[in-house]
Amino acid sequence: MTKTYTVTVRYAGREERRGPVTMGQANMIRCMLRDEPEHINIHAVWPVPGGNGTESVIDALRALVERHEALRTTFPHAAGEAPREQVVAAEGEFTVTVLDHDEVPPEAARHADAVARRDRAGRFHLDRDFGLRISLVAVAGVPLYVALAASHAVTDISALSVLEEDWRELLAGRTLPAVAAFTPLGLAAEEATPRGLRRSEASLRHWERIIRTGPQAMFAEPGAVGAEVEAEQLTLRSLRGARALALVAERTGGLPSTVLLTAWCALISHRTGQSSCVAAVPTSNRFLPRLARSVNTVSQDALLALDVRVPSFDALLRKAWGAALNAYRHSQFDALRLWEMIDAVTYERGSRFTRDVVFNDVSTLPGGSTGKADGPELEVAHGPVQVLPTRVLTFVQETAPVLRLGMWVDPALFTPDEAEGFLTGLVRLLEAAATEDVPLAALTGVTGVRPVERGADWSLVDGCWVSPPEVAEVLSGALGGVPVHVALDTGGVDGLTAFLACGDSPLTAAQAHAALMDALPGRPGVLAPRRYVIVRDAPAETDRTSAWLGQRILREGAGRDRRS
Repeated sequence: MTKTYTVTVRYAGREERRGPVTMGQANMIRCMLRDEPEHINIHAVWPVPGGNGTESVIDALRALVERHEALRTTFPHAAGEAPREQVVAAEGEFTVTVLDHDEVPPEAARHADAVARRDRAGRFHLDRDFGLRISLVAVAGVPLYVALAASHAVTDISALSVLEEDWRELLAGRTLPAVAAFTPLGLAAEEATPRGLRRSEASLRHWERIIRTGPQAMFAEPGAVGAEVEAEQLTLRSLRGARALALVAERTGGLPSTVLLTAWCALISHRTGQSSCVAAVPTSNRFLPRLARSVNTVSQDALLALDVRVPSFDALLRKAWGAALNAYRHSQFDALRLWEMIDAVTYERGSRFTRDVVFNDVSTLPGGSTGKADGPELEVAHGPVQVLPTRVLTFVQETAPVLRLGMWVDPALFTPDEAEGFLTGLVRLLEAAATEDVPLAALTGVTGVRPVERGADWSLVDGCWVSPPEVAEVLSGALGGVPVHVALDTGGVDGLTAFLACGDSPLTAAQAHAALMDALPGRPGVLAPRRYVIVRDAPAETDRTSAWLGQRILREGAGRDRRS
């Protein structure tokens, strides 16, 4: 039996402040207004150290709220508009829901995690809601876990880790030093300085270069459809992996985090048949000293582009450090301007930028390592299913003394055996690289991970894997079923040409391009043609380019001049 009751907690004695939102807050607010709450809200579970009662746990939570301005922040805004201002309350209240069980629930930690996940499902009202939904899981009055769901406009995963560490120090009776990290308002002021504005402009240029030239999606292949996937959590725990990672770092002189990122990128690029690994690495944007422990949402992607066209693992590792550093340095930007740039560049290129691969290394955050060396040699456990807007999401939780990471993969692209095989293949790659350099051409044999087989109707066009027949099918459907033929350009031009039979309609290249661009989301194997050739009637042999070239051309063009 469970007794449930709510405790209202008052806080006071601080200064009310207000000012503009940060770039990270604006980015997350945009996502919160667009995405489903369970996708964008975050959660954490904090085990309660023994010897603490409910009152002391709640007192420590109150102290956290009074210490960190982010937890007292709301975002007033007019209806239909995104917030541009944040307000820090001087006083107020929040609630803690206590779930007091008569007996310890089966798998109590999983139960607490389920409570936190349940609380993620509700949308936070930015203008008035406290940024944490707090539940306290107890047994016979003894608290076991704090289960949190958090607004991503207020905190991110890194901030929740800092909060947990502070909370533990408070429970232990220790005095915390004054906050030296950026507050949200302090960061907003820094971002508005000339230096901050220059950093934002440089970030936009970094992203634009990758979006103009890199693959529009890592997983452009048969079966990759839709913008969201239901993926089961897999958790790797491996002493073998941790030992091998340490040995590779010792042999090469690389940082363990860079070694692991290199191995992961090598395997992702090998599996997808891509010449570069383009991945979002969100946690790594806390590169400034005053950001490292900031309780704030600094959640803006660092966009990594690692060219894997090198002969061996060691050569790739040497490139990875610079590529990662370049990504981290360019992870502060005006999110609204970023997406305006992405929309303009992709419309011109005829692509759809897809954030389908995410690598989030939280192992260096407070509380990242359990410190326990009694894990399994190699184990892959299965967890709950989650809906995600990515094809592969990896969270590195610990690198020593156990390698522990969680991964979610699109089940349409990985069978259960292939998903587990990717994780065990990662360990095998680290073990091989622990003693000697590994040729990248040997990755299939070393790891057991095989590259995707796309088939003869796929081609590499403008840095993207594309299926011309699928381009024709989608373009035809977008235009109401008109006959379409798509061919690879010849004469050294890296692109596609679309031939369209419009009949008596006044179809233009601009209209064709706009219709195709509207149909691109969720179709990573479709890239817009560089040129649209419009004829009246389709030839008898619709699959022959030469037959289409024999028709009288009514209109032709790139279609990028305007949206219609």
